[in-house]
This record gives sequence, structure tokens and C-alpha cells, in this order.
Amino acid sequence: MKLRQKLAVTYLRTTFKVLAAVSKRRAAAKAYELFCTPQSRTLKKNLPVIFNQAEKLHFRFQNHTIIGYRWNPGAGRKAMIIHGFESSVVNFDKYVSPLIDKGYEVLAFDAPAHGLSSGTKINAPLYRDLIKHIHREYGPVQSFVAHSFGGLAVCMALAEVRHDHNFRLALIAPATETSTAIDQFFHFLQLPDGGVRKNFEEIIATRSGHPVSWFSIPRTLKKIKARVLWFHDKDDRITPLSDIFRVKDENYLNIQFIITKGLGHRKIYKDVKVGKAIVNFL
Repeated sequence: MKLRQKLAVTYLRTTFKVLAAVSKRRAAAKAYELFCTPQSRTLKKNLPVIFNQAEKLHFRFQNHTIIGYRWNPGAGRKAMIIHGFESSVVNFDKYVSPLIDKGYEVLAFDAPAHGLSSGTKINAPLYRDLIKHIHREYGPVQSFVAHSFGGLAVCMALAEVRHDHNFRLALIAPATETSTAIDQFFHFLQLPDGGVRKNFEEIIATRSGHPVSWFSIPRTLKKIKARVLWFHDKDDRITPLSDIFRVKDENYLNIQFIITKGLGHRKIYKDVKVGKAIVNFL
């Protein structure tokens, strides 16, 4: 971490400690806003060549302008690429041509506050609803490739969308438990779990109508009929492997796990072998 970044982090932690001492409720509200705000945005000046060959799409959704791409329109089966937090669909360019070669129509959109789409904040219900909207307006989509936070969002969407066993879902290091993301966030801010954490979770429950435990891939799986190929790396520090043990213990017949080593959270979706396995699975 560079000196400027260290100073910024130190200032942020100090600010939250002071605010928490004054009002745990206000500290929780500020923390929630920060939790939903990506701190970086992928804006490549030179897009991968395949994106210059795409049909550009855009539409308004919940006060956001959503930017997306479509290839091979009118093909028999549709596939959708879903990126993670602080990422963009342009990072998944290596998946597009192989899917086209397999005869897919390919759809890819930047989520709110990501890539070229507008906005500064995102949460799981918003991302879920966007996926459902795309499925309804540009689909039906039968095959999905999702990484990280996008994995949670698509599982939440599929749990509420009519589908069957002919659907395919490739999950790459999905954000399995939101509680884990919150644990990591509070550890980063060096805030104690006490009153601030309690108020933080109350804000989520009030705004969404659901407790933090509801934002969990294991909760959705009982309603997902699609065949699932799930990649996760032993060295993933963002969405730890330990979070998937509860899922593996259920022995779902429609889920196949592939555990990798040494790829972490981001290299895994760029890995050539992972990409080939996903395309073949879809």
C-alpha cells in the first residue's frame, strides 16, 4: 500500500472511531453508505477488440443509465456475463468469442456504479433486480456466467425467476455469504462489532425488509433448479473457501464444485482452463 493510500485509510478509520464515539447510529449509517459505494471503477480507454464489434445497448433502470453489449443477436440460446464488485464486463472479454463460436447470443451489462453505467452506489437487491429486468427484456437468458458479487446477485435473481434444469449457471468465486463481506468491512475500518454493527445490520433489514442472513447463496439454492458449475480457489481472501462448506455438505445433485489453488479471487476468472471448462459446461 502506497503512503498516500495508508494516510487515507488511517484518516478514514480515525473518522469512523470518532463518529462511533459520538453516535453509533450515525457511524452505522455512514458505514452503510461506504459499504455500498465502489471505491474504484473500471474505465478502460481502449476496450478489448471484441467490444468494438458488439451492438451497444443502453436503457434507464431505477434512475440509472445502464450500458451493455450484445453479440450474435437472434442465436438460439442466450448467455449473460455478470461481473463482480468494482469490476466491469470488459474484464470478461475472453469469454465472448468462445460463447459466440458455440452459437450463443451473448449479453453483458455494467451494473450501476460500475464501468460505463451511471450511479455511485449499489446493493444486492438492485443488482438482482437489474438481472431480472435484463432476463425479461432481452432474454429469456438460459445460461449465466457470474463472478463474486455478481454470483450472489444472479442466485438471488434465479431464486425468483421461473426456470428449469435446462438452465446453466457458472459461478466463479461467488460472494457466498454477505455476513462475511460485512465482517471484512468492519475489520478494515477497525470498528468493534458492538453497537455500530448492530445498527448497521438494522439499516439493511429496514431498507430491504430482510436480515443480513437472507443475503446468502445457500438460502437461494433450494429454489435454483439450474445445473451449477462452481469454481472457488483455496487462496481466495475476498470470498473465502470456508463459506462454501455449508453448501457442499448439502450434496446438491445439480451442483458441481471445482476447487483451484493459487488463483485467488480475481485470477480465477481469467484462467484459461477455468474459462474453457465454463464454456464447455454452458
